Amino acid sequence: MKKLLLVVDYQKDFVDGALGFAGAEKLDWPIAEKIAAYRAAGDDVAFTLDTHQENYLDTQEGRKLPVPHCLMNSEGWQLYGKTAEALDRARDMVICKPAFPSLWLGSWLKEQKYERIELVGLVSYLCVLSNALMVKAALSEAEIVVDASCTAGPDPTLHEKALDLMEALQMTVINREA
Repeated sequence: MKKLLLVVDYQKDFVDGALGFAGAEKLDWPIAEKIAAYRAAGDDVAFTLDTHQENYLDTQEGRKLPVPHCLMNSEGWQLYGKTAEALDRARDMVICKPAFPSLWLGSWLKEQKYERIELVGLVSYLCVLSNALMVKAALSEAEIVVDASCTAGPDPTLHEKALDLMEALQMTVINREA
């Protein structure tokens, strides 16, 4: 079975930077361990990077969320901690995306024929949810898995709603606290 781990936007600005929040740093070790497990099994790993330009505040997102973050090549744009150390640039796909979801990700996945894609990262109710939908659209017959213990968001209520929505959309949410 062809499998992919998709690490969504686990970047410094979402952990301890401009949009960081308490608890985001606790995902680092579990995500890094999951990356190692996928590699040990011979499976693939890919990363998305929220990527904005200097004109961020002039964009629709910037007008609605006026907090500059993940500016390309800035410190906050970099992956965080052990997860950053786990990136293998020679092997892993890295997808820079200017919006919550990546249409390019969906197009790329259609050609890859993965049977199972697992998503981890930040923010559960923005980029994880929207990219999970892209994955589902690209590979409607693949099993889409979201590890609730490896995703979070600053608003716990929206986080739980996002997990509910992903389950309603026939995605498998694992490691969810009861």
